[in-house]
Amino acid sequence: MKADLAMFGGKPAVRPEYRRLEWPVVTQADRDAVLRVLDHGKFTVGAKEEPEISGLESEWAAFCDTRHAVSVNSGTVALELALTALGIGPGDEVIVPALSYVATAMAPLYQLAVPVFVDIDPVSFNIDVTQIEAKITNRTRAIIPVHLGGLPADMDEILALAHKYDLYVIEDAVQAQGGKYRGRTAGSIGDVGCFSLNVEKSIPTCGEGGLIVTDDERVAERCRSLRILGEDLSTEERLYVSATRGSNLKLSAVLAAFTRAQLDRFWDYQVRREQNIPVFLNRLAELPGIVLPSVPDDRTHMWHMLRFRFDPEAAGLDGITPGQFRQALRRALLAEGVPLTHYQIIPLPGQPVFQEQDAYGRGYPWSLPGVNPQRYDLADYPVTCAVIEDSLCLRRMHLNPDAGPALEEYADAFQRVWENLDVIGRFARSAPYAPPWAAVKGVGHAHAGAAA
Repeated sequence: MKADLAMFGGKPAVRPEYRRLEWPVVTQADRDAVLRVLDHGKFTVGAKEEPEISGLESEWAAFCDTRHAVSVNSGTVALELALTALGIGPGDEVIVPALSYVATAMAPLYQLAVPVFVDIDPVSFNIDVTQIEAKITNRTRAIIPVHLGGLPADMDEILALAHKYDLYVIEDAVQAQGGKYRGRTAGSIGDVGCFSLNVEKSIPTCGEGGLIVTDDERVAERCRSLRILGEDLSTEERLYVSATRGSNLKLSAVLAAFTRAQLDRFWDYQVRREQNIPVFLNRLAELPGIVLPSVPDDRTHMWHMLRFRFDPEAAGLDGITPGQFRQALRRALLAEGVPLTHYQIIPLPGQPVFQEQDAYGRGYPWSLPGVNPQRYDLADYPVTCAVIEDSLCLRRMHLNPDAGPALEEYADAFQRVWENLDVIGRFARSAPYAPPWAAVKGVGHAHAGAAA
């Protein structure tokens, strides 16, 4: 006998303690690391014999198989400084995927560069490499592939295009810490790799932080200078003399120490995730109408985020759209206690900051002389729109290494909902519906940009 759905008064399938699992897991090792900084009193870059930031940078470079790692105060700043260090400047174009966190596309704006968006692959959710070349112009200087959700992008194809057109490749690897692509470590494959230590990441700090990795000593030295107001760091004693424009973007030693403790446990945690998550996905694979995350044989998935697409036709439901199906499922699964959420409700080119094309006033950077007009029309990104409309994500909770029992109850909740798909179908047909981005003002057909 099938159980009543919680959304209609039944008992939820998931116990309250499993609705929000702790992440990051804070242990005595993390507390001891923070206290260690308080005891030695060396809190920032430049402090004599400061051990934590330099220690993290050395350990992170080894973790990523790169020669250099430079710590900064966020993943967004890591992207910004990487572009600056590579010489990306006003009016240059930077190719980015249409689905990512907004920081990926915001970083070029800090350089007065123009983001150029490319649709995503419907299976990997990463940038569609077959569409990149058509977006390359005489102003293109760089590509920022994102390893979305923890799955590395198609880096060999991207590197081939970069070589053909003399472009830089900056990996946005913030969601793929420790990931492998054909034997190479995420972040080490392009010219520069960027990471976030945001509290939601697989290797977090207790707040915000970031890291830049590279084999290029010149790029590393420039990033070190840029994070300290562009100071000349060649002198033995700090002279407080700025050689170029920079800002105060340093990572705190307290945050570095916390991350070092987390990094020390990372692979132990990842082994347990590799035990927990496939069991969960295998149970969901038995349910028709769910498209699960896939993993090509030549790379690893770090499971930072689990995205599920929903297909009403495959589930045996007629007369409803994938968006209606997703909306009804979210309502039902949240009531059961499964913390599913959107990851982005709008393609990046639909964000108001890009629709308005006026980041600094006077239409800059789009109105700079010689800049190619940009069309940011959602109709140009059909796969991104479809994925946002028909999918939901599990974030953060499953990173806890003890999430196995919770994931079992999440699977129970999915099974209960699927036993009541007739009810879900009726609810989906009757509920008002609009795509997730409908509530965002100013979205749709953007102007073509200001021609020079």
